[in-house]
Amino acid sequence: MALDLSSMASEPVGMLNTSDHTSVVSMNLFVALLCACILLGHLLEESRWMNESITALAIGLCTGIVILLTTKGKSSHLLVFSEDLFFIYLLPPIIFNAGFQVKKKQFFRNFMTIMMFGAIGTLISFATISLGAMHFFHKFSIGDLKIGDYLALGAIFSATDSVCTLQVLNQDETPLLYSLVFGEGVVNDATSVVLFNAIQSFDLSHINTSTVMQFIGNFLYLFATSTMLGVVVGLLSAYVIRKLYFGRHSTDREVALMILMAYLSYMLAELFYLSGILTVFFCGIVMSHYTWHNVTESSRVTTKHAFATLSFVAEIFIFLYVGMDALDIDKWRFVSDSPGKSLAVSSILLALVMVGRAAFVFPLSFLSNLTKKSPQDKIHLKQQVTIWWAGLMRGAVSMALAYNQFTRSGHTDLRANAYMITSTITVVLFSTVVFGLMTKPLVRILLPTSKHFNSMTSSEPSSPKSFIVPLLTNGQDSEANIRSADVPRPTSLRMLLSTPSHTVHHYWRKFDNAFMRPVFGGRGFVPFVPGSPVEQNGHQWN
Repeated sequence: MALDLSSMASEPVGMLNTSDHTSVVSMNLFVALLCACILLGHLLEESRWMNESITALAIGLCTGIVILLTTKGKSSHLLVFSEDLFFIYLLPPIIFNAGFQVKKKQFFRNFMTIMMFGAIGTLISFATISLGAMHFFHKFSIGDLKIGDYLALGAIFSATDSVCTLQVLNQDETPLLYSLVFGEGVVNDATSVVLFNAIQSFDLSHINTSTVMQFIGNFLYLFATSTMLGVVVGLLSAYVIRKLYFGRHSTDREVALMILMAYLSYMLAELFYLSGILTVFFCGIVMSHYTWHNVTESSRVTTKHAFATLSFVAEIFIFLYVGMDALDIDKWRFVSDSPGKSLAVSSILLALVMVGRAAFVFPLSFLSNLTKKSPQDKIHLKQQVTIWWAGLMRGAVSMALAYNQFTRSGHTDLRANAYMITSTITVVLFSTVVFGLMTKPLVRILLPTSKHFNSMTSSEPSSPKSFIVPLLTNGQDSEANIRSADVPRPTSLRMLLSTPSHTVHHYWRKFDNAFMRPVFGGRGFVPFVPGSPVEQNGHQWN
């Protein structure tokens, strides 16, 4: 032991071995690029074409080209893509913040439509893409693809990019569209991941009625249990913070507990092989409805900014890396001898994505409109076109699932798998850049008076980017607004059938006020901290 200590002491302090130093250099460059993305995103804030996602993607591509040139074609990225990095560290804060910030009144008013688009629509898109790939790819000699690979392709390209949707659509200007497209995107991502995991876990060599029924049962079980787990963890965090009054001694503890409980919900879902995306999303909704109101005033400001910042950095990180990884020379080497065939495969997949989305957006919108009495609540044709277009973007979820299915530790040795990886990269880049660039102008052309939808929103703030007063009124759906709404109170089954969303909301309010809030807190409950601003201004919360 003495010899080891003396040898360690003889080494120069602060020296790193070559691999460690390379990692430090890579991290420095990557962090510098993140800063550059934020700066450029700020400068392009008012651009009608660009957004921070596309900016990060473009910087990633440029960086990849520079690295390719400096390494003489050996590598194009600073970090090796990891599914664990994406699913365990980057995706949770994005999805949680989406649930935490979502306008709950608008989201649940369109809940059935969102579930139709997110669950049934994803299944329709999945079937369209899988069957189309089976039909067309047999005509190309791209290698041996099994039925499990075709079904996996359907799940991979059914996953929309809800992250880019956040950047492109505005929650205040187009609340209905934002609610539908983003709500569908979260449910869609969860459905795609559940489908993908189910495909990998089932023996698809012998498909029969029993296998199909088991597949459907497993899918519904994962959906229900994942949602319930998120709700339970959210309620547990509200109960603990309400009962223990962390704010009496330290606001740091209650902030830390909220962040850790949110992350715990996701990890518990992964532990029990459930859908972490659904779990953490509904955990975010429950925590914004109950837990957020149980903490002190300073903690409310802190948590809102903390969750938004973590989500923002994770989004930029993802797009920056996807841009660099798109030029990975190892993946393109297999298809370099037949670029035309690679382009054809990518074009077919892109066309299937567009057809698959159209196959459910327009029919399901028609069915949804049949249940709506008010013309304001119906999805008109121009809105349907915008929903179809905004959901065509594919992103990091598709990339991560493709890596899982067609690579081993980020590398591929089979020609068919290389085609699938490069085609996925091509579709993600094209859809994000082209569809992403054109979505804002399309919304302005199709919906020039989109701001009239503001009347449909609740009194919740749009995002933590807004100033502090609306920031502190998050989730407070004004009872006065609800009472003043010109909707007759439901007194019978006829009223339930005529105005289902308002009826369910009315009875939920009664149940929430009578049973849930007395136990779990929420709006109207403020921790008493002697001498705090809350004590002096507590009347504003009651």
